[in-house]
Amino acid sequence: MAGGAIVNTRGGKDYPGKLTLFVFLTCVVAATGGLIFGYDIGISGGVTSMDSFLEKFFPEVYRKEKLDKSTNQYCKFDSQLLTTFTSSLYLAALIASFFASTVTRTFGRKWSMFGGGLVFLIGAALNGAAKNVLMLILGRILLGVGVGFANQSVPVYLSEMAPARLRGMLNIGFQLMITIGILAANLINYGTAKIEGGWGWRVSLALAAVPAGIISLGALFLPDTPNSLIERGHPEEAKHMLRRIRGTDDVDEEYDDLVAASQESNRVKHPWANIVKRKYRPQLTMTILIPFFQQLTGINVIMFYAPVLFKTIGFGNDASLMSAVITGLVNVFATFVSIFTADKLGRRKLFLQGGSQMIVCQIIVGTLIAIKYGTSGEGHFSKAYAAFVVLFICVYVAGFAWSWGPLGWLVPSEIFPLEIRSAGQSINVSVNMLFTFVIAQAFLAMLCHMKFGLFYFFGGWVLIMTIFIALFLPETKNVPIEEMILVWKAHWFWGKFIADDDIHVGNVEMGIDRSKIYA
Repeated sequence: MAGGAIVNTRGGKDYPGKLTLFVFLTCVVAATGGLIFGYDIGISGGVTSMDSFLEKFFPEVYRKEKLDKSTNQYCKFDSQLLTTFTSSLYLAALIASFFASTVTRTFGRKWSMFGGGLVFLIGAALNGAAKNVLMLILGRILLGVGVGFANQSVPVYLSEMAPARLRGMLNIGFQLMITIGILAANLINYGTAKIEGGWGWRVSLALAAVPAGIISLGALFLPDTPNSLIERGHPEEAKHMLRRIRGTDDVDEEYDDLVAASQESNRVKHPWANIVKRKYRPQLTMTILIPFFQQLTGINVIMFYAPVLFKTIGFGNDASLMSAVITGLVNVFATFVSIFTADKLGRRKLFLQGGSQMIVCQIIVGTLIAIKYGTSGEGHFSKAYAAFVVLFICVYVAGFAWSWGPLGWLVPSEIFPLEIRSAGQSINVSVNMLFTFVIAQAFLAMLCHMKFGLFYFFGGWVLIMTIFIALFLPETKNVPIEEMILVWKAHWFWGKFIADDDIHVGNVEMGIDRSKIYA
């Protein structure tokens, strides 16, 4: 073995190096790209539950909520125009992520982050000053472009900067920032709803400029990753950066493997065509199904529409906004569980435990709502009963926050070789945004028609995805990104798609202990 690198139990090298302050700080700054996504998720639900906002832009919904007492409780907010306000962002993010792939590969990860933050900033200004629905939706589209660029580049940046054994912890910083953004938005909504004169929603929407400014300014000071520098033809700068981020001069082994991966990458002129090859079938499947399943957990039903949902099940204005704050707090603190355990327990155990927890909670919440409302939507929640519903929603949010939330971004960002990484991450973001759009657009209509059965619907999907993880996702913790192919080769199912000739990871031997893959 060249350079004395150690082969760990999964076939990956344990490169020399440590977590340096430089890497920690750059990863924190890069992770703030998650703030813009989180802030938007949290802000839209609160704003759409404010009477002054509804009265100005969606008067039909306002009349149905306030004046029409005959409307079924489940259907008060059912409006395709209202859901278009929320969901248009995610359609724009889907399209933008494909353009972001080219920018990320050609100019580097940091410039994708910068561009995303800048466009998001313009969208925030438009929304805050909106005079009509057209201005609102145009602003949302610009926000979506910003989210598409940030979500495409940030997870890749974090995975490339982090030492392999700490990649999970540092990458999950992105999800942590998303949860902080959601919590901040919920707190702001709770405060702005009390502003006299009914213009608090403008403050909520315009304050999206703050996280946008943070990532735009921060991106200017971020260094490029060694992987990106090599990919763009700056080998000496890459080696210098590798020494700096690993805190040691003994980087030859890792550097040689990055160069080998880059040379392999350079032979691929069309990553979008290459990604459909048989040898990349495992990664392609995961980067489609993981974000698809992530949205079918039902989490965005809670996060997008938490205040609307709580109002629908009988909470008053203040109570519904405060309930959203509580779930936001749970989301933040539970994400720390994943940060400290993803590299120790591994991805699979968190996926399986979190999935089981969410299934139980969705069945309980659906049943509690069914007991009170049935299908007629008539009934009233006592404070104690409502608190019980919020409790199980919080337990559900906690399960998501330490499993499908962070790992839904971490795993797809770490499994692709360099030659198709930007294309793979674009597919991950675009699938995520497509189904976020679909769920956001359909949720209020689904709630109106499926009623309490909506929670059983999502619970069924969580059962399916948990079984999928148990059968088809190998453990990826502690494996250097450029050697991830060894893990797929050892898998009972995916190994048949990868020929021995497909494996090019320097001098690594195929010494894989298959029993460890499912640990």
